[in-house]
Amino acid sequence: MARPRRSTDWGFPRWRGYGSAQEAAQVRLCDRHGCDEPGDCPAPKAPNSRDRWYFCQRHAAEYNANWDYFAGLDDAEAAARAQSERQTNAGYAESAHYGWAGSGDGSRSADEMRALEALGLDPDASFDAVKKAWRTKAKEVHPDIRPGDEEAAKEFLKLQLAYDVLRQAEERRVWYGAADKR
Repeated sequence: MARPRRSTDWGFPRWRGYGSAQEAAQVRLCDRHGCDEPGDCPAPKAPNSRDRWYFCQRHAAEYNANWDYFAGLDDAEAAARAQSERQTNAGYAESAHYGWAGSGDGSRSADEMRALEALGLDPDASFDAVKKAWRTKAKEVHPDIRPGDEEAAKEFLKLQLAYDVLRQAEERRVWYGAADKR
């Protein structure tokens, strides 16, 4: 009867060389047909599905380039899904105020960008420029200046809403900035 061979590490695994384990390592191959690379990048098979493909980095990049999260949905379903994503990710949007970013580089929300577009301003416009543009445009279409003009009234409401969105965003930025300095 053969005697079991004694280990030479005396209970100190650090003394062993890397990769000196006796068991075979489990490697999952890329799910792309014909690829022999390790598949270490999971990708969903369908929206809201737990099933995953496992691709190598090259095939994962190819898969993601063609991925459309809203594929097969009509406009109402796509809007509902986008709204639910915004609600569940609201905490991440709030954390953008703590970043190093300035205006116009992704730190503004989609609503703020639409409001800036309604006022005819660039994405990196300051709040002083917002006030100036709002006053100039609102004077042209104010209901007291153009009484009875429905189009002017709608335009005025649109400008007022755009200004309110940008004013509230600026107040949040100032408040979060003051909270950081405490």
